[in-house]
Amino acid sequence: MAKILVIHGPNLNLLGGREVDIYGKFTLQEIDAELKKIAKVEKVELETFQSNHEGEIVEKIGKAKGKFDCILINPAAYTHTSVAIRDAISAVAIPTIEVHISNIYAREDFRRTSLIAPVAVGQVSGFGMNSYKLGLKAAIDIAKRRPH
Repeated sequence: MAKILVIHGPNLNLLGGREVDIYGKFTLQEIDAELKKIAKVEKVELETFQSNHEGEIVEKIGKAKGKFDCILINPAAYTHTSVAIRDAISAVAIPTIEVHISNIYAREDFRRTSLIAPVAVGQVSGFGMNSYKLGLKAAIDIAKRRPH
């Protein structure tokens, strides 16, 4: 069975009450529940993980090698700053899809640069919770095509 790792970066645990005009009123738990419904229908295994700490995210990616077929990541603020997360993604060579709830290219200048995008197979941004759903569908397609 294909396995997908979903990583939520810093402050995403605050969804539902955090800048709802930008991020919406849904919670991280609601996102995870929706993703798990899709995974069940598609018959893939899904593990979700959230951390506000860069090192924990790097370690999670590093331990994913040989265990997961695809990574779906919302690096949040680390999108723009973390060479360490970028390097971890490169090191494990697991196809990775970057997602963002908001359109990072329509926001402040500093948010328009993603250090992750060049090492990801693709990026989905600006569609709220649907960014995750679209990203997961792409991850499932990639994961199912990989040899197990």
